[in-house]
Amino acid sequence: MARDVTDMTPVASRDELVGWLEAGCKPPETFRIGTEHEKFPFYVSDLAPVPYDGRGPQGGIRALLEGLQATSGWEPIVDGEALIGLFDEHGGGAISLEPGGQFELSGAPLETIHGTRAELDSHLVAANAIAERHGIGFLSLGMSPLWSLGQTPVMPKSRYKIMTAYMPKVGTRGLDMMYRTCTVQVNLDFASEADMVKKLQVSLALQPLATALFANSPLTEGKPNGFLSERSEIWRDTDNQRAGMLPFAFEAGMGFERYVDYALQVPMYFVKRGDVYHDVAGADFRALLDGRLPQLPGERATLSDWANHLSTIFPEVRLKRFLEMRGADAGSPAHMSALSALFTGLFYDPTALDAAHDLIKGWSAEARQTLRDAVPREGLAARMGGHGLRDIGREALAIARMGLANRARLDGEGRDETHHLDILDARIESGRTAAEDLLALYHGPWQSRVEPAFAACRI
Repeated sequence: MARDVTDMTPVASRDELVGWLEAGCKPPETFRIGTEHEKFPFYVSDLAPVPYDGRGPQGGIRALLEGLQATSGWEPIVDGEALIGLFDEHGGGAISLEPGGQFELSGAPLETIHGTRAELDSHLVAANAIAERHGIGFLSLGMSPLWSLGQTPVMPKSRYKIMTAYMPKVGTRGLDMMYRTCTVQVNLDFASEADMVKKLQVSLALQPLATALFANSPLTEGKPNGFLSERSEIWRDTDNQRAGMLPFAFEAGMGFERYVDYALQVPMYFVKRGDVYHDVAGADFRALLDGRLPQLPGERATLSDWANHLSTIFPEVRLKRFLEMRGADAGSPAHMSALSALFTGLFYDPTALDAAHDLIKGWSAEARQTLRDAVPREGLAARMGGHGLRDIGREALAIARMGLANRARLDGEGRDETHHLDILDARIESGRTAAEDLLALYHGPWQSRVEPAFAACRI
């Protein structure tokens, strides 16, 4: 997340919370695509992680932000006296920091996949130009392959201090999630409540397919970890009150109200007032709504509290005023744009969306969960009942390709958006994930060493 919301409009009722979500509905002609991706900064000389203030004469995360601020003209995001991000006040996106220094681009809402790829390429050129001055490179994997949790730096962000203290109380893998993983996600729009529900159901059911297609985290602390997507496995025991496959989304009566009721049951992390983050971890948002939060007596909820609370809920697909696909590991630039292409193709053409919903509507909650639990270890070899995931993937990719072809958004060379799916078709046909390619290198040419991954997966 780039920035915490600061809208201090008071909220007095559950209906207003529902209305805030409903206000995300947009006419289809205004639908946009937002792509976010994270990457690990490292020192090229010795592959060490990059701390906020650098080390000795070498600059660190702050130097990267300061350099990009100078070249981009973007506005600073600060936490106390610490520069923790940048944003384009004209809506061009933002740069933010994850807890362990993962460097994130939250892309602008763009019209085409061509635009998202161009944005990514431009960002990487700009970021690397600054990074190289400090001997820093960027690694794009779903989990850091070498550093222990203790070796991983900590960023000076108040909300992360609160989360760091709370995570071990609710799961065993929360700190790994925060400090040692990287993802790519795509954010997409909906036109109505019914449209939101259909897209939420399709994306939840197909998120295990995305996890398998983008599996890219098989190495931890210098050796194989036993999974193809350790990042996805980590989410199975991070905080199950705020993560998972949302089986209620497939039940009759699903809509904005049902999601609000779910979100209200999720414990809070913090309440921000001015520049201060008040630790209320474990508190009930309904208490803040009623002005009876013990930590802040008499303080009542605002729209910023609601938006920030929604941003601390972590299901496989997250509903805000748009839908966020959260199942994929970070990877190559081609993979990053392919994730956006996959779900744009499924969502932004009515015929494709109907076909995708027909594909998944007969799956039971148990089948969906079984598939989700299998893919971190099995990747594209996972099965759901009598269906292999590769066969499901072929159907889903064919539907997405149809949807992108029907959109007919052409680039400067006259190509539509379908070519961004080519890398996923190749994965389905080979049955091999990027993680399996890395493991073959580890067991072969790399001679059981993970250090070569820093060159192979540098972006």
